[in-house]
Amino acid sequence: MARGDGQLTHEIDPQDRGPQDECGVFGVWAPGEETAKLTYFGLYALQHRGQESAGIAASNGKQILIYRDMGLVSQVFHERDLELLQGHIAVGHTRYSTTGSPSFENAQPTLGPTPFGTVALAHNGNLTNFDALEAMADARRDHATKVVEEATKKSARTRPFRDSSNDTSLVTELFATEDGENLTEAALSLLPHVEGAFSLVYMDEHTLYAARDRHGVRPLSLGRLENGWVVASETAALDIVGAKFVRDIEPGELIAIDEDGLRSHRFAEPSQARCVFEYVYLARPDSKLNGKNVHAARTQMGRQLAEEYPVDADLVIATPESGTPAAVGYAEASGIPFGQGLMKNAYVGRTFIQPSQTLRQLGIRLKLNPIRENIEGRRLVVVDDSIVRGNTQRALIRMLREAGAAEVHVRISSPPVKWPCFYGIDFATRAELIANGLTTTEICENLGADSLGYISLDGMIAATEQERSQLCTACFSGEYPIPVNNTPADKGC
Repeated sequence: MARGDGQLTHEIDPQDRGPQDECGVFGVWAPGEETAKLTYFGLYALQHRGQESAGIAASNGKQILIYRDMGLVSQVFHERDLELLQGHIAVGHTRYSTTGSPSFENAQPTLGPTPFGTVALAHNGNLTNFDALEAMADARRDHATKVVEEATKKSARTRPFRDSSNDTSLVTELFATEDGENLTEAALSLLPHVEGAFSLVYMDEHTLYAARDRHGVRPLSLGRLENGWVVASETAALDIVGAKFVRDIEPGELIAIDEDGLRSHRFAEPSQARCVFEYVYLARPDSKLNGKNVHAARTQMGRQLAEEYPVDADLVIATPESGTPAAVGYAEASGIPFGQGLMKNAYVGRTFIQPSQTLRQLGIRLKLNPIRENIEGRRLVVVDDSIVRGNTQRALIRMLREAGAAEVHVRISSPPVKWPCFYGIDFATRAELIANGLTTTEICENLGADSLGYISLDGMIAATEQERSQLCTACFSGEYPIPVNNTPADKGC
């Protein structure tokens, strides 16, 4: 079942967005447990990874039911909905469309028939060979049509399998036509041909599956319940449902979980390129990525930033909430007190009211408001995680000066974002990125700050305690670990 009565929501200012989170996936195999409710709470913990749609599919061993809609997890699901999703397996998804426009048809999990049963699939990432995979699907569909025509000796028309244009639906369709004796064999045959970034969680009526691309771009973790298993985009979601972290799903690994236990298969040799921006911004601070606590990494970025770009100031403040750990680190290393200078309205993010141009210009005030008593007459260090277009920072600096700040020194805990992401993050186009074509001094003048400092690429990587050769830094360096010349502009997860 599926519901499509939700309304499409709007950003306060579509031209004033930072980097958008991609998607969150969650799956659970636990006989005797309320798996749909566990998935609901897991998705709640992953809400930061996507706020446009949410969905849950559950299997009772005989059939799969699915419920999905536009909106936040708490808006999509109600108690009565979850009560209908009975079964020992469930998979869930919370989505931000990385590139195309949001629509109910693109909400996940997707659902489709295969020779081995029904498959419900949720995906985080972005495929870079969509065109080649679509051509493969088209050829298989044409072949199936010819077989039907030959068998019936009359014109036969096959309905397109997909009712949406994203790569998740494409993978679901390809499963339906892949060779093999079961879904595991089909996956081991198909996945080596799938390129780009993907963390997949999917199921048939009896088995839960999870797979991660050979580069491991997007995170995916495995956890243990007392009577079952959980897979999730981040370890924080494991914590919420009471699952004990076991390990990360390895790059190039497929796992299958059913009544016979957990089985691991290798479908590709790993060539790791984990997204460094997960450490900077995307992941929850209470998650661990490849053994490193995200909050600790961000705090260390702030310390490193203070060493690289010190300044005489009276107060360190953060752009809440994503800049807070780095601001704390900057204060610790610099000896400048940390304080609260901006109050964030936790209930603003999306609205059903499309604002006028005048109201768009005031949009930041709906989200952030200065605490004048802490700001007036003081020299401020304002720490944020990144600058994309610069619209938010420009408006924020103006607001702080109007509140009486004597000086505003901006410090950014990531290097300049100069390149778009093709692996599951919706950055602006390269032409819109403020750091593309402008020096740091020119950006500083453009924003109206007294000074501006970005952490170095080496400093940021050192804070993550990861090997540089195993990280993707493309948005900062322009060095893409996966070829992107065949990446369409509107097919993201």
